[in-house]
Amino acid sequence: MNISSALKISSIIVIISITISVPVIGQKDTKSPSLPAPYATKSAVKFSKVVGWENGLTPKAPDGFKVTAYATVLENPRWMYALPNGDLLVAEVNTNHGFFEKIGAGIIGASKSNSMKNSANRITLLRDTDKDGVVDLHTPYLTNLNQPFGMLVLGKWFYVANTDGVYRYPYVEGETKITGTAEKIAELPPGKRHWAKTIIANADGTKIFIGSGSGTNVAEDGIDAEYHRACILEMNPDGKELKVFASGLRNPQGLDWSTDGTLWTAVNERDELGDDLVPDYFTHVERDGFYGWPYVYLGNHIDPRVKVQNKELADRTIVPDVLLGSHTASLGLAFYKGNKFPEKYHNGAFIGQHGSWNRSTLSGYKVIFIPFKDGKPSGPQEDFLSGFVEDLAERKVHGRPVGVTLMPDGALMVADDVSNTVWRVSVK
Repeated sequence: MNISSALKISSIIVIISITISVPVIGQKDTKSPSLPAPYATKSAVKFSKVVGWENGLTPKAPDGFKVTAYATVLENPRWMYALPNGDLLVAEVNTNHGFFEKIGAGIIGASKSNSMKNSANRITLLRDTDKDGVVDLHTPYLTNLNQPFGMLVLGKWFYVANTDGVYRYPYVEGETKITGTAEKIAELPPGKRHWAKTIIANADGTKIFIGSGSGTNVAEDGIDAEYHRACILEMNPDGKELKVFASGLRNPQGLDWSTDGTLWTAVNERDELGDDLVPDYFTHVERDGFYGWPYVYLGNHIDPRVKVQNKELADRTIVPDVLLGSHTASLGLAFYKGNKFPEKYHNGAFIGQHGSWNRSTLSGYKVIFIPFKDGKPSGPQEDFLSGFVEDLAERKVHGRPVGVTLMPDGALMVADDVSNTVWRVSVK
């Protein structure tokens, strides 16, 4: 059962009535991973219970770092973008829940783990004018959007990936509000299970890449309904020549370039096959590459729920580079290209794990780090920002990290949507 189906079932009940011990797989040999059989355990619905951060508590970083609340008066901050002048843009956005879905969320416990408020649908600008590590200007940058997520400045344009398409606006550095007229340059499939769209440009600014998640768990509505979904799209900066760059990626939300110019993505894999299937992953992305969804996972593991297979695609499935654990909801991704953190972090990848709901014991709920050398992962993943889980047995959590981004001053920013906080991690 996925979140949407769970909410629908509980909504029907309402209508009738009124009328982490986490198995870390990371940096394992993904060419021959040891995986349980499908349904080795039952598919669990175990939502966390958010208790917030009280009495000055903060997430925990390694020795030598400090963690501060950069901004707290936000509405479901999920994604961020650092402007060249040091301003931080935050997408305040949420899943659209119907009336009965909201009631159903209370029945199954989802409302304790996720905000059920209507989406703010805005991008907010945060500015630290005196550079003391705390925001002193907090102002709406762009409003009345349609589930905005990915953001990008390219040349004279500011781009926003709404759920239904990519829009661009005239951009002037330093301005605190977009006043120009929107131009919709690309149509994208809106809403459904994975509504969020992310965007990133290549180094020379000639191409824009878009992360577009699947509309369902495993193509239950048929593969034709997944047009321009479960893939990374590519287009020109004016929106022309929109096409699939790589496919078979269930929810490739995190996108970033390693220092050697390779595109990498953090992928949120499929649910409902048991506690330890299917691992989320972190992988390099090849042009015209196929990564398995919905037919197979991790190479040749067939998903038994997909009745109509595509052997030609399945046979050329690329096995991902790093497995991140099942149901961790690995979403945010940022390579550390600064020089303020200790050398071990240089060129490595930070990944925000929003945390599980489809596992008997919580997994994720942290920011992990993967070291890199010569453009490739060079060691096991390690916890970088933890302390989000207060009580594993009771499933109590302080917050849920999502987006991660690097600031021009070398600090790492982490969006914690359910606590409405943006955390700043810097060297002491």
